[in-house]
Amino acid sequence: MTVADDVRRSTEGVSRRTQRLCVVVAALVLVAAVPTFFVTGILNGTPVMNGSARGTALTMFALALPVLAVGLVTSARGSVRGRAALIGALGYLTYNATLLVYATPFNELFLAYVALLGLSLWSLVSALLDPRPPLAPDSRLPARGLAAFILTVAALNALAWLRLIVPDLGEDPPGFLAGTGLTTNPIHVQDLAVWLPALAIVAVLLWRRRPSGVFLAGAGLVFWEIEAVGVAVDQWFGHRADPASDVATPAGSVMFVLLAAATLVPLILWLRSIRR
Repeated sequence: MTVADDVRRSTEGVSRRTQRLCVVVAALVLVAAVPTFFVTGILNGTPVMNGSARGTALTMFALALPVLAVGLVTSARGSVRGRAALIGALGYLTYNATLLVYATPFNELFLAYVALLGLSLWSLVSALLDPRPPLAPDSRLPARGLAAFILTVAALNALAWLRLIVPDLGEDPPGFLAGTGLTTNPIHVQDLAVWLPALAIVAVLLWRRRPSGVFLAGAGLVFWEIEAVGVAVDQWFGHRADPASDVATPAGSVMFVLLAAATLVPLILWLRSIRR
């Protein structure tokens, strides 16, 4: 095989490096998430946090894993939509493996959680480093409408966290950590430091109809769709585990079901507009 053949194949589908990493990630999801959900006694945090962790684990292997598998198979054949699904699923797994490591008290699955976090992160980096697939967005793609949606959700998310954090900056411990058993909230850290700024940048590129922005917007919407479903599930399981807690509530579950439904609209618009 010539160098030219290698280049041509790399632009058609994800690299073999990324494929191999994703296979290991899929195996680690089963190793880390399935026992977290099914095996009693592994989780040793507060009841509400244990319930939320079980909901997260369920979403990992029941939703994110199938999306990852479909994305892996189809992106290897050159599907742009499959590549977006692959990156979105890896983003979700990286985000929530971080929560298993930092928001779950130490237990016998700790090394599995760390391995899942490391492999998910580096698989995501690998997938992002693979040559961007050639695509031609349909002229009917409402690029600025989708960009406005992403920017609005990111801004509202950031404001919601700041509304909790800023009033408690002088408190020890802060009120928003009550009942969690945490010393700080890794959700706030991840969102404010990494994911919300990254998606805001993607939205700006999409607004300008840059090819990278058009492509990454699809991956970001897949990530948000899985995450919204996952939060709705973990809120439900957390409330069941401790109905008296304010950390997880039925209202929170309903809110994220609505957010998942709202995110599905721009995601479908993106999927319908993308062609090779």
